[in-house]
Amino acid sequence: MKRGQKIISLAWAMLLFGFTVFAALDTFVIEHTYSAVEPSAAESPSTASPQAVQSAEAAPVAASAAATQEQSVILSATPEATQAPATAVPIVSTENSYSDGNVSITISEIRAYDSTVYVADVVLSSPEYLQTALANSVYGRNVKAKTSSIAEEANAVLAINGDYYGARESGYVIRNGVLYRSKAKRNGEDLVIYQDGSFEIVNESEITAQELLAKGAWNVLSFGPALLIDGDISVDENDEVGQAMASNPRTAIGIVDTLHYLFVVSDGRTSVSEGLSLQELAQVLLDLGAKTAYNLDGGGSSTMVFQGDVVNRPTTNGKKISERSVSDIVCITL
Repeated sequence: MKRGQKIISLAWAMLLFGFTVFAALDTFVIEHTYSAVEPSAAESPSTASPQAVQSAEAAPVAASAAATQEQSVILSATPEATQAPATAVPIVSTENSYSDGNVSITISEIRAYDSTVYVADVVLSSPEYLQTALANSVYGRNVKAKTSSIAEEANAVLAINGDYYGARESGYVIRNGVLYRSKAKRNGEDLVIYQDGSFEIVNESEITAQELLAKGAWNVLSFGPALLIDGDISVDENDEVGQAMASNPRTAIGIVDTLHYLFVVSDGRTSVSEGLSLQELAQVLLDLGAKTAYNLDGGGSSTMVFQGDVVNRPTTNGKKISERSVSDIVCITL
């Protein structure tokens, strides 16, 4: 090969390498902010105004108020009469419990399948206290923060990691009544939390994000899969083989009855706690009384925070106990 051809080949190889590195950084490291959470987006189901809430999908912060946004949806508010009344009930707080008359939380630790599992039993007087929050109050790609940091910013007494929407380019993202992403994930199984606090499992192939909003969806989580549907285990060892059969740290949320929820996190990948398969996680929630339950992001993301403290021992590789930064949380706010 002539010298000139070698130089050209080398230049092309360097260019290709540089592009590959940039693409990897752009996908996994460089932050892309699409939309900041507007004040109205943080309103609760029972206090939101009936004004139009615009979709923030793929819209930069500077253009979030522009008339050129592609989508606009109307979010109907629940009657103001449902707003939780002021109460004089004193706050009672201990290391593993919290109660103020509107929010009651009890934290317990159990052993199941050679794993340590942390259970937060939550009873609310109104659905407004069940919320989600985004890292740095921003929707975007590679925008991340620790679960404990997001919880502090959201004034959350209890929080678990969410569905880590930022790790995927598809799957519905609806947070506190605002539609951020409507691109469907093929056969994606979602948890819909409605304005009244009820749960439903839906398939993205069968309903659009806009239709869910019209039905009153307040939060939609799209990691999955569903663990329990109508009191029956909906996952088995043949489902999502790569995830289901492996023992890993896990995070899940379930509903027992009206405004009665379970937040569940299991440790894993250590000599003390092996971790759970999806079927084992579903069985734990069923034994705890859940009727509908949903699997959230797990592994190193699995974290529970209560009154500002990390309850469990999150780990990515089992060697170091530390929180992984995530894009969102599910929480109980005050």
